[in-house]
Amino acid sequence: MSSVEGMDALDADRIRASFVNCSKGEAAAIVIPGLTTVDWEKLDFLAWRNPRMPQRAYLVAPMEGGPVGVVLRVAANRNHAGAMRTSMCEFCHTVHSAGGVTLFTAAKAGGSGRHGNSVGAYFCADLECSRYARGTKRPIRVQPQTTMTVDERVDRLNSRLRGVVSSIAPQRTA
Repeated sequence: MSSVEGMDALDADRIRASFVNCSKGEAAAIVIPGLTTVDWEKLDFLAWRNPRMPQRAYLVAPMEGGPVGVVLRVAANRNHAGAMRTSMCEFCHTVHSAGGVTLFTAAKAGGSGRHGNSVGAYFCADLECSRYARGTKRPIRVQPQTTMTVDERVDRLNSRLRGVVSSIAPQRTA
């Protein structure tokens, strides 16, 4: 299957069961976004922010052994001096003006996470990397010239996504 085809549709129960870096009780309390309007074929991962706690986000990625969900913390933007600085998303390589790229961190799964170990990555603050990689959403900032096809951009996004998720959660079987 080409990565441009997107992910398989998931229901709320499967999404909650996919979380690896929180307790079952915490996963049960996660507010799942409306899934009826999700265009699964155009997503490489499902991600959303908690509407009641904007510093909390969630990401569910299709992995070899099945979907893997991770709870993310959104870093506070403390960069007042460089407010006009631009940043590039590690997933889709979209360049954004200040605030468009955010550091998301996740506690590692299992004992490592309970001992305070975490993984961080800078990606699009609006969590729309799939749409940026496919060219269906454009940032306000002019982008550098690229010779990559949509398939290549999506493959690069998925490669980076798999790397980050694998560093949070060891591979598991379905």
